[in-house]
Amino acid sequence: MTTPPAPLAPRTRERLAAALLAAFALAVLADLGSLLAGAETGHRIAKPLLMPLLAAFVAVRGGPRTLVAALLLGWGGDVFLLLDAAWAFLAGMGLFALGHLCYLRLFGRAAPPRGLGPLYAVLLVAAVALLWPGLPAELRLPVAGYAALLAFTAWRASALGAVVGAGGALFLVSDLIIATGIAGLPQPPAADFWIMFLYCAAQLTLALGVLTASARTLPGAPAPDGRAG
Repeated sequence: MTTPPAPLAPRTRERLAAALLAAFALAVLADLGSLLAGAETGHRIAKPLLMPLLAAFVAVRGGPRTLVAALLLGWGGDVFLLLDAAWAFLAGMGLFALGHLCYLRLFGRAAPPRGLGPLYAVLLVAAVALLWPGLPAELRLPVAGYAALLAFTAWRASALGAVVGAGGALFLVSDLIIATGIAGLPQPPAADFWIMFLYCAAQLTLALGVLTASARTLPGAPAPDGRAG
């Protein structure tokens, strides 16, 4: 029987976590810089590195396995969205939806601030009504369902505080920009840059917020010895 590897010393773990977070930041800068410069090859190299680096940071920090899973599902979605095909878009959206379900599990049953629910409901109805006419027929129901999940996730995220709630809102805005492009609606200047900027900020904010909140009793939070159930 093989002996399990010894756990990392706290100082070594902290250094490794800092190095992984720095690597994530560099990958974000490389990706955003590539988008601004119109360097498609740089974007295709940098984008698939983002979520694995952030997931590794969370794992080294002893974060919930459910959070690691959410980030790796995001990585799968990122890779599929690099492919220019309708099936790949649907596959990527499906993986992101699974990632949102992971986030919902992490958010637990705490009540979000009052007033945010109706606000997100109105935003959802308005967004779907705006997008619906311009979406391809085969994407209308999947996009509407995914938008509902996004809005629900953003609302539930606020139950863990303003930081996590901001991450949920940023994720929603990033994906709405993608949806407006598919529906042929006007886009902001450098739309791809803003999509990735908001997405990276959302995932980082959600990860850091959940790591902070995991000191409380949360589904999927690590056990006292640092291992999640």
